[in-house]
Amino acid sequence: MPRTEGERSGLDRRAFARLAGGGVLAACAAELRAESTAATAPPAPPGPQRALMKVGTQHDSSDETLAVLAALGVTHICSRLPSTRLDEPWSVEGLTRLRDRVESFGIRLDMVPLPLSSLDTAHAEMPNIMLGQSPERDREIDDICRMIRNASRAGIPALKYNMSILGVVRTEPTAGRGGARYSTFRYEKARQEPPFTKAGPVPADAYWERITYFLDRVIPVAEESKVRLACHPHDPGMPHDRGYRGVHTVLGSVEGLKRFIDIHPSPYHGLNFCQGTVAEMLDDPGREIFEVIRYFGLRKKIFNVHFRNIQGRFLDFRETFIDDGDVDMLEAVRVYREVGYDGMLMPDHVPRIAGDAEGAQAFAYTFGYIKALIRAIDGQKGPPTRA
Repeated sequence: MPRTEGERSGLDRRAFARLAGGGVLAACAAELRAESTAATAPPAPPGPQRALMKVGTQHDSSDETLAVLAALGVTHICSRLPSTRLDEPWSVEGLTRLRDRVESFGIRLDMVPLPLSSLDTAHAEMPNIMLGQSPERDREIDDICRMIRNASRAGIPALKYNMSILGVVRTEPTAGRGGARYSTFRYEKARQEPPFTKAGPVPADAYWERITYFLDRVIPVAEESKVRLACHPHDPGMPHDRGYRGVHTVLGSVEGLKRFIDIHPSPYHGLNFCQGTVAEMLDDPGREIFEVIRYFGLRKKIFNVHFRNIQGRFLDFRETFIDDGDVDMLEAVRVYREVGYDGMLMPDHVPRIAGDAEGAQAFAYTFGYIKALIRAIDGQKGPPTRA
């Protein structure tokens, strides 16, 4: 008599049990239970995330200074300007000697500045690039391209520069913690005399033309040489409709910096990301700065960080000690870790303390603070807290 489907199944199970034996069947059942548990268990927590950034600085490169920096635990630097023109210090041999001497102190030479200082200074280098005057600017850009190639041959991976006409504009300093002098800017108190710089009126379109003209020439050379070019924002940003002394600071806003990095989508074109200057562009730096870091950091456009703090907001701020400003610097370091930033965090400007005219004590304090911040988040488990 034919068996039903249920009977056949029952027979098959009994036959399997007899043939396999109880021990084998139990092992199979245990394996199935383990697979089921693994499928429903929550994922293992992420392992520790290393902090890849390093404490750095942009001090002079004398042997005396390098010895002090090494003693303070500074491991990476941007040197001072080798020379204001294309001469022996900018040769491959001159740059190689500089790198070798820095590295003899156990410090890595990560970056060197190009001779592109602010135009509105007594001794502006290569002024025609920012004046937009050809053919003079073409000769100056040719020299910059040669410097890029020489840096590459000397084993220097990055160069920093600025495209500023105004320079760093400030009003009278104010008293900060312990009577220290805090560099301060209040737009309404800033004297706009004479009404124009030597560049005359520079509307936004003219400024962008000069910047783009420069980048069109130098970024292909940087790509060929594999040297990263890091541009500093305009410090401080000025009102978009009024500017300052006839100049519209197009790199003085987050939107301007976004436009800047999009001019050439190259991994060798990015920012000397001055966190203090970017904070000065914001209405609420303590809340807004973290998303700005994420924007540029996730796009790998942060090549160096000037790691300083401020009190205040756009057009009304002062530069403070690293732990006395509106930005949570520990949270900032967490965000740099989150985006995988692996370059230098350097003090940049520091307040002036009585009896410390050169800022040595303030710099030493800031180096230690940065090292402690990096150590505090190094190896923390899980993703950093989002702002």
